[in-house]
Amino acid sequence: MIDREGFRANVGIILSNCEGDVFWGKRIGQTSWQFPQGGIDRGETPLEAMYRELQEETGLLSKHVEVIGCTQSWLYYHLPKHMIRHRSKPTCIGQKQRWFLLRLICSDNSVNLQASKMPEFDGWRWVNYSHPVQAVVYFKRHVYERAMAELEPLLLKDMAINKRARS
Repeated sequence: MIDREGFRANVGIILSNCEGDVFWGKRIGQTSWQFPQGGIDRGETPLEAMYRELQEETGLLSKHVEVIGCTQSWLYYHLPKHMIRHRSKPTCIGQKQRWFLLRLICSDNSVNLQASKMPEFDGWRWVNYSHPVQAVVYFKRHVYERAMAELEPLLLKDMAINKRARS
């Protein structure tokens, strides 16, 4: 779904483990890494799209994760001019994203990058929460900074609650 301004509606997923590290996926056949993300289909809510994208890109289901929170508003980024497909109608100039913060509540062994017919990632690892902002492709950096800054307090609170529960 591309809006009047040319932005494609999209969800981004920050998946954390109990240590606060986050899932970092290597784009299939590339050297670039990113969080799982994907478009919102017509008639789909951002939450529904998030669960669909999570399953398509990581093989995880709703029973494997707990939603900790999401960004309060859309976060926008523009595509570099050389990536805009001007012949496509409507023309997409970038993405507007709602970001979700999730906690994995099962074993890492449940991650299956081959869960869909068209995998997005061919590798993944857990990284420190601060790593993705420096490592993501330059045109997504601002959105990553904003999403991660907004959601980090929720992650820290969740980790503290779960640490007390385990004690």
